[in-house]
Amino acid sequence: MGEAGEERRLTLTMKLIADVGLVGLPNAGKSTLLRSVSDAHPIVAPYPFSTLEPVLGMVKIASGASFCMVDIPGLIEGAHTGKGLGIQFLRHIERCRVLIFIVDGAGELEPVKAYEQLYNELRSYGEKLVDKPRLIALNKTDLLPPRARAPKFDVPGEHIFRISALENKGLRPLLAAAYRLVVKDSR
Repeated sequence: MGEAGEERRLTLTMKLIADVGLVGLPNAGKSTLLRSVSDAHPIVAPYPFSTLEPVLGMVKIASGASFCMVDIPGLIEGAHTGKGLGIQFLRHIERCRVLIFIVDGAGELEPVKAYEQLYNELRSYGEKLVDKPRLIALNKTDLLPPRARAPKFDVPGEHIFRISALENKGLRPLLAAAYRLVVKDSR
């Protein structure tokens, strides 16, 4: 007979969930973007909080390279204090190499205010999140009146990608930039 074994309880935390994380307010178009650029099938609906769990998808770009992208449920104001499931969602963001801020260009909140809210939630949760490489995509440009196709939305030092995830417009440059950041960050 052998000797008595040891028993341990371990808590494991997965450190990397995806190369690129989609961060945005509820109903900004994160799921639509993931559905448009990968074989993933997240729920897409015209109401907020259709995504309650992260959804992963593999994105293939023109050069034949690929990266893993995750649709993270929408963040609400106060998420960093635990409002809603905010802490849980922010933990998913921690596990991404690169972030893409998805800002609704046709939403009720002005794009600058939406971006500031997202940035402040990430910063309030932990400074490391705002230090991650990031891109900004102004989504739903297809819903803007023709004269407003380029609403004033500037973030100093950042390039804003104007996209329509639904109509697959402007996605190629965004994905190429995301891939470059993933490759640069993995070195």
